[in-house]
Amino acid sequence: MRPRGAQGGVLVTRPEPGAAETATRLTALGFTPILAPALLLAPRPLAPPSRAQALLLTSRAAARALQPWSIPVLAVGAATAEAARAQGFSQVRAAEGDAMALAALCTETLRPDDGPLLLAVGAAYSLDLTAQLRARGFRVIRRVVYAAREAPALPDQAAAALRAGQVSHAMFFSPRSAACSLALLSRAGLAGALHSIEALAISPRVASALQALSWRRIRVADRPDQDHLLELLNP
Repeated sequence: MRPRGAQGGVLVTRPEPGAAETATRLTALGFTPILAPALLLAPRPLAPPSRAQALLLTSRAAARALQPWSIPVLAVGAATAEAARAQGFSQVRAAEGDAMALAALCTETLRPDDGPLLLAVGAAYSLDLTAQLRARGFRVIRRVVYAAREAPALPDQAAAALRAGQVSHAMFFSPRSAACSLALLSRAGLAGALHSIEALAISPRVASALQALSWRRIRVADRPDQDHLLELLNP
C-alpha cells in the first residue's frame, strides 16, 4: 500500500479503544490519523449463565468488556476472535465477518438441543442475529455487556482539520457510528466540507447510512474488516 498522506488526513470515527488502534495502523502506513470517535463505550458487568453451550461475540467491544471463563466462543470475524483470545478466552472460532456468517457457523458447529447460546452485545445491537438464531431452533440468551452513547461533539482538532481542508478520507466501521458521525458533522456546520472527502465504509449497510450527506464518493471494503478497509486507501 502506498501512503497518500500528502493529500490529507484520515478521519477515524470508530470508538475507543479501537480508534487508537486504527490510528496506529494509519501512522505506520504514512497517513495522518484524525480521531473523531462518534460513540463512547462503557462496559457493563456480566454474570455468566452456567447453562450456555457457547458464547457469541459480534464485536471487539463485546469481547473487551468480558472477563474470561471456560466456554467455547464463536466470534463474528477474525479481529473479534483475536480480541477474545487477548482477553483470555481459549476456545475461539471465527466466522467470516458478518452476522449471517456467524449464524451459519452456529448452525454448522452447534446443536440446538445442547443448550442455549449466550449472545454478548452492546445495547440495541444484534437484534437481527438473535431472530435468525431463534428461527434456526436455538435458544438465545442476549445480554448487554456494553453501552454506546453518541459523543457530545466533534473533537476540536477534527473540526479544525475539516474546516482547513486537511481531511481527504473518512473511515466508518458501523451503521450506528456512521449515523452519529453525520449528525455531529451537521451540527458542527461541516456538511459542506464533505464534498472533497472520500468516505470509506466497512460494509454496504454502513455505506447506505452515509448517503444522507454528500461525499466526493463512497467506497466499500471488499470484506467487512479493518484490513480491507485500509486497502481502500491504496491509490
